Amino acid sequence: MVGFEALWLPVLLSAVAVFILSSIIHMATPWHKGDYRRLPEEDKVLDALRPFRIPPGDYMAPRASSMAERTSPAFEEKLKRGPVLMMTVMPSGASGMGASLALWFLFSLIVGVFAAYVAGRALPPGASYLQVFRFVGVTAFLGYSLALWEMSIWYKRSWVTSLKSTIDGLIYALFTAGVFGWLWPRG
Repeated sequence: MVGFEALWLPVLLSAVAVFILSSIIHMATPWHKGDYRRLPEEDKVLDALRPFRIPPGDYMAPRASSMAERTSPAFEEKLKRGPVLMMTVMPSGASGMGASLALWFLFSLIVGVFAAYVAGRALPPGASYLQVFRFVGVTAFLGYSLALWEMSIWYKRSWVTSLKSTIDGLIYALFTAGVFGWLWPRG
């Protein structure tokens, strides 16, 4: 067993590696360029929505208020007429990336902490690089990737987008595992 005090450096360095990798993937490559499509007649749609002053949050439309309403002919007609949508409304104005980047780095640290916990409980000091790589890699992959599939299963997000993000998560997990394998306490 390896205590967390011996694993803080791989946690920190793996989060830095993931932060840099994700920046490269999202800003220097076209990999995610087509994840979100532009609305047809975007200006008209936004002009039509603007008077409602919809507060930031997650919305579904049409949305039934009860199971009884959900099965009513009137609600079923709304679904047939469409559009059926789920949307996230963000605050208006320029959106700075600072807070999101800070939260992403914090998330990467948390994934590293869980990977350190699992590997630290399962492996002794001096464990082989491959043993460390496997435990940390699987744990990090779970943290970075699998919950993304829920968005496609329940919220109809494009499977292509979820699979591309899963591949990103695999890359992040491989680098996290590599950093831990490299810095694992030798005994």
